[in-house]
Amino acid sequence: MELLELHRYESKKLNFIFFVQHNKEMVFLCWARPSPQEQKSCIDRSGAFNYDAKYRGATAKPLSCLKEDKELSHEGFALNHARVLVGSGIEAYEKGKNALQAWRHFGLNWAFVDPKTPVQNGAKFCVCVKEFLPWVMMPLKVVYVDEKSTKQSKASFCFGSGTLQGHLLAGEERFSIELDENDQVWYEILSFSKPAHVLSFIGYPYVMLRQKYFSHQSTNAVLKHLNPLQS
Repeated sequence: MELLELHRYESKKLNFIFFVQHNKEMVFLCWARPSPQEQKSCIDRSGAFNYDAKYRGATAKPLSCLKEDKELSHEGFALNHARVLVGSGIEAYEKGKNALQAWRHFGLNWAFVDPKTPVQNGAKFCVCVKEFLPWVMMPLKVVYVDEKSTKQSKASFCFGSGTLQGHLLAGEERFSIELDENDQVWYEILSFSKPAHVLSFIGYPYVMLRQKYFSHQSTNAVLKHLNPLQS
C-alpha cells in the first residue's frame, strides 16, 4: 500500500485536513459541516478532470449506449443507474427541473451541495458527504447542461458533472428530469465511476453501496419537493 502523507490547513475561518499520496492524489476532509469558504478552498486546491477526456460528456448518452461501451467497462468503470416515477404533468416537470437547479436532490442531512452553485457549463462545486467522523469534500465540474424535447419525451432537463483531482472517484454523473409522452415525470441518475484514490479502492464495495443509498435518498428528496403535502 502506498504511504499517505497528512497535511493540515487551519485558520480562523478554515479548518480542514487533506491526505496526499506520493503521486499527488488528494482527498479533502473537514471535521465539521463544510462552510462555503472551506468548499471554495477545496475547489481552489483541486486539479483538472481526473478521468480521460474521451469519456467527457458520455453520461449524456442513454444507459443502453454506456452498457454497450466495452472500453468503458474494460477500463474499470462501473455503472450506477436509477430511474423513478416522481409525478405527472407539466407542473410536476417544472418543479422537478427547479429542484435540480436548486440542488434539492442533494438536500440530505448527510450530503449536500451549496444551493447557490449555478447549474451551468463549467461551474465547479463540492459534494460534501458525512462519513463517520469527518465530512468528505469532493470537487466536480459541470460538463454539460441540456434541455430539449424528443419523440420519446415532451420535455427533459439534465446536467452532467465530471470528477476533478481530489475526488475519491473518477467518472461522471448525470441528473435528469423528464416529462414523457404519457405525461409521466421521471427522475433519473446515471453515472460511471471507478476508484481514484487508495482509500476508495480499499473501500469500493462500501462506496458502491453508498451510491445506491444516495440514489434512494435523492429520489425521496425530489419526491418531497414535488409533493410537500405527502411528505
